[in-house]
Amino acid sequence: MTSRLNPYISFRDNARDAITFYESVFGGELNISTFGDYQASQDPAEADKVMHGMLVSPNGLTLMAADTPNGMEYNPGNNISVSLSGEASDEAELRGYWDKLADGGTVTMPLESAPWGDTFGMCVDKFGIAWLVNIAGEQQAQ
Repeated sequence: MTSRLNPYISFRDNARDAITFYESVFGGELNISTFGDYQASQDPAEADKVMHGMLVSPNGLTLMAADTPNGMEYNPGNNISVSLSGEASDEAELRGYWDKLADGGTVTMPLESAPWGDTFGMCVDKFGIAWLVNIAGEQQAQ
């Protein structure tokens, strides 16, 4: 098994909505476990909260999410950014992700040519998560 690095996003109480939205963006297999599935919370009101959600897309992207129990501190918005990057041959796929993530959110830097030769953009999706998209520019022959 290879190691993998992937984002794990905490939400207060809308992880199910968020991870389901991301499934509509990236496709793939989504598995969700609730606190109630494992009697992991003493508070019956938290039984339906997501204890662990994992989305694995067909092209290898992995995203995890969970709701934060009421007794734990939650600081939304400024604690995570997610970076999507690929080669010029991935441009259509990455632009498709960009369009869906930006829809209903806020574009903080348009997806356009960057000074370093790539196409780059930043947005905050409708759930308050910051996304960076980078499409590598065509490589010059040396």
